[in-house]
Amino acid sequence: MSTTTPTVTGTEKHAGKYLTVGLDHEAYGIGVLQVREIIRVQKITPVPQMPDYVKGVINLRGRVIPVVDLRVKFGLKAEFTERTCIVVVQVKLASEQLVQMGLIVDHVEEVVNLNATEIEPVPEFGASIDTSYLLGMAKVKGQVKTLLDIDKVVVADTVRALADAGSPAGR
Repeated sequence: MSTTTPTVTGTEKHAGKYLTVGLDHEAYGIGVLQVREIIRVQKITPVPQMPDYVKGVINLRGRVIPVVDLRVKFGLKAEFTERTCIVVVQVKLASEQLVQMGLIVDHVEEVVNLNATEIEPVPEFGASIDTSYLLGMAKVKGQVKTLLDIDKVVVADTVRALADAGSPAGR
């Protein structure tokens, strides 16, 4: 009696619940298991010598967490409105350590449950365009929503910038 392990396609492994957020009139999905909370924009303390998309840090109930403006990171228009908020996510560093980080978004839309048939693989844009931070493209209610691998979107560059700013060479 032989048993075979079913193969899992890329879209099947990305099926699940996503928090959809708006960034400059486009919708993006963040895996709901990584979302810790959604808070109003509050005073952000700038950190010197950070990339323009790292807005600084906030004090969240006694914990200092970095804040990244996803709109700036993606080269989009970044205007603050009454709906602008911070989505606090838990991301995994290369060392497997989990840290919390705030993401500034234009607004939060909804939580959607996506199955594999609603997710398309990331299209090929050519060799010079990095799409490693994209999980796929979801079709929800006639709209396309880009699913983000939030660990790859913000962690490497942000952590490197924070480390450089804290090191004697970065000062």
